[in-house]
Amino acid sequence: MLKTTGLTKRYGKSTALQSLSLQIDAGQFVALLGPNGAGKSTLFQVLTGLFAADEGEVEVAGHSLRHAATAALRHIGVVFQQVSLDLDLSVRRNLLFQADLHGLPRRVALQRIEAGCARLGLAAELERKVRELSGGNRRKVELVRAGLHAPSVMLMDEATVGLDPKSRHDLLSALHADVRERGVCVLWATHWVEEAEGADRVLVLHRGTLLADGTPAQVTQALGAPTLEAGFIQRTS
Repeated sequence: MLKTTGLTKRYGKSTALQSLSLQIDAGQFVALLGPNGAGKSTLFQVLTGLFAADEGEVEVAGHSLRHAATAALRHIGVVFQQVSLDLDLSVRRNLLFQADLHGLPRRVALQRIEAGCARLGLAAELERKVRELSGGNRRKVELVRAGLHAPSVMLMDEATVGLDPKSRHDLLSALHADVRERGVCVLWATHWVEEAEGADRVLVLHRGTLLADGTPAQVTQALGAPTLEAGFIQRTS
């Protein structure tokens, strides 16, 4: 579903991503674990077409991001680290705007908005302005928004920053459910080891380079420490 080959991104003399190659299949929840400055957000910006890579290729569901960007991006839903909702619009109007951008028929859009909000406990918040919501509920609105066009790839960039434990749990549970029920491929960027421990697969990124790739147990072994947390701290400090 998602493939990068030799992906390199530089900012002047600084290299944020160095020849990064990875492949993620449908039905996988993959944690991208890395400290601040590892290149996680740069990777997401390249995957979503906000930045162009200096070298390498990105494919989404078989479509080249370089040569068929519209087709590739149609398969992606994304939640960035910074909230990107219109705070002065209601939840419903924010979501309808996104649905219109994707060309969804209004009847389909309304059905998906109501179903998505009900699933995440937001049914009673549809007419409230986003600025009146808690941080956790704003994130849930962004998750509903990211899934309105039924993407096959979900990119989540440090999506739980600032959330309380229950909101973090609810957000992760909703994504794991999408993986099980729809076969969605999720790439979840985080620097919290406990969020990575429940993933099907863990990628450890440090200074733009992939240090380890495998199940949590395999990555723990590859990092040469008794626990994933110990190995992560030891190899990225």
